[in-house]
Amino acid sequence: MRNIVLTGVGGQGTVLAAKVLAQAAEARGWQVRTAETIGMSQRGGSVVSHVRMGNAGETVSSPLVARGQADLVIAFEPGEAARCLRFLSSAGTLVTASRAIQPVTAALAQSGYSSASALAALRERCDSLIVVDEALLLADIGNPKALNVVLLASACAKGVLGLTADELKSAVAACVKPRFRDMNLAAVDRVVSRIGA
Repeated sequence: MRNIVLTGVGGQGTVLAAKVLAQAAEARGWQVRTAETIGMSQRGGSVVSHVRMGNAGETVSSPLVARGQADLVIAFEPGEAARCLRFLSSAGTLVTASRAIQPVTAALAQSGYSSASALAALRERCDSLIVVDEALLLADIGNPKALNVVLLASACAKGVLGLTADELKSAVAACVKPRFRDMNLAAVDRVVSRIGA
């Protein structure tokens, strides 16, 4: 069984990333179940997606990843990474974007946190951490809306996603709207070549 949790802020493409993973699992003939929990608002609220794949032919009866059972947590924001670290197994890997996005409540109270402090806390709590400099990669791609694909491709390039770049690209092609397809496929290629898988 392969358990993956994706977490981010509403509007970052977390749900689409989960659909891409589910598509890739189904293309391999694996049974897959997904579930999302979405915060108080569509944009700006916390979003958590669970993806469970029967990669050894198992029946996947529940869509939710239990606490301490995720092989991989992909976080679109370091504060959300900290919030969902409870799902990560002791042998699991956390992949996180480096830039903090302040929640509305923190901005209003002027009590935000910095990316550096959030990442330092994650380094203390997580044995296997991959921090993605998404700003550099997104600038190279030329579209900030490709964060979800950049993080999936980064996990793929680092060998922790459990998919090949070609499988990821096939799933992206099947799930992404036609007008954004070429840009996202190019993003996979650029990230994988840059990180070096």
